[in-house]
Amino acid sequence: MRTFLTLIVAVAILAGAYVVTYGLPPAIAAMIAEPDAAETATAAAPEAPARGPRAGGRRGPGGGARGTVVVSAPLEMLPHESVLNSIGTARALRSVDVVTSAAGEVVEANLAANRTVEAGEVLVRLDARTQVLNLEIAQARLDQIQDTVSRYERLRSNGNSTVTEVTLSEARMDLRLAEAAVGLAQVALDDRTIRAPITGRIGLSDVGIGDMLATNTAIASIDQSDALIVEFELPERAIGLLSGASTVLASTSTFTGRVFEGEIVSFDSRIDSVTRSVTVKARIENPKGELWPGMTFAVRLMQESEPLPSLPSTAITWSRAGSAVWVEEDGLARQVPVTILFRQDERVWLDAEIAEGTMVVTEGAQKLRPGARIIAPGGEEGRGRRPAATERGPRTSEDAPAARGGEAGKGGRQPGEGGQRAGADPRPQPATEEPT
Repeated sequence: MRTFLTLIVAVAILAGAYVVTYGLPPAIAAMIAEPDAAETATAAAPEAPARGPRAGGRRGPGGGARGTVVVSAPLEMLPHESVLNSIGTARALRSVDVVTSAAGEVVEANLAANRTVEAGEVLVRLDARTQVLNLEIAQARLDQIQDTVSRYERLRSNGNSTVTEVTLSEARMDLRLAEAAVGLAQVALDDRTIRAPITGRIGLSDVGIGDMLATNTAIASIDQSDALIVEFELPERAIGLLSGASTVLASTSTFTGRVFEGEIVSFDSRIDSVTRSVTVKARIENPKGELWPGMTFAVRLMQESEPLPSLPSTAITWSRAGSAVWVEEDGLARQVPVTILFRQDERVWLDAEIAEGTMVVTEGAQKLRPGARIIAPGGEEGRGRRPAATERGPRTSEDAPAARGGEAGKGGRQPGEGGQRAGADPRPQPATEEPT
């Protein structure tokens, strides 16, 4: 018995919720739409203030649902701005470490830190006395062999048979070897002088005059920083942006409030298997030399898409079939499936076949069903029951007391009036004495 009562209560609750949300079904509303005689007799009585629409929509005179109150907004075509943030480290456009190619003692050093050097400028000289002597020996041998070849050629041209073709060929071979020996001696001498390979700013160096340097010893570093390369990483979802993006905005804590514009020069051809990100390089011009290699930059990559259908996020409804929106067509609701491309704050950008300017339900979509009639908030406001008052015809003098009584009931009792309500029993009431 208890289970049966519980079932009845549950059915009653569900029926009440349905009536509150959607109103009475049309068949039941038609059955109770006829007013009875008592309501006709009291039609001249003042009406109670009209109640606002229930959550499920407005009702007609018979209690049936006339429509669902929703809030709509026109579909807009707006571009979406995608923004990705990352942290990158800057390096010079060209950077080299100067090293020695020979061992020796430093006899000259021009390594003042943080100054600009030109390509080919002498930085360090090593003791080169041995190399100078070797070059002189090689040059002397070359001169001797050159004279011998010249003499052999002159004798051959005069018809002297003592100089054979073989002798002349061997002399010419010795000449080539002597020339190569001179070249090697010159290279060894040049290696004793270390020059700047590029134009740029030289870094700190500990090398000084009198130091003994071994081969491949680092002397200093030179950075060509009239432009910087900022290297940073972006998540995997940025691949689509990299194909169309060309500029980035970078800022550093060294120059608070300033934003530097850079150009993407390259990015990796694969995704890192550990970080699941792609490495990107951007070039930032630095003609004044304000930015230094090694600085940390906060990088922003922005790209603006083509105009896309855009709506408030509250317009999206979800079901097993996916996301959808409700559009208004001739006052009726129709559901249209959509795909959410971007979401930002309280707005979404969609891939949908909806024309620009179409009215889309943004609030109250959960109450709609396909083909349901849509009413805007305040669409029926202010009408009340004025048609019923018109049916009663013009007001007569007999109705005046009742009307005044209704007005007195609204504004409170007025002095000199009995406070009798309209529709009350007009017969005189017996008087009662108050106790003294």
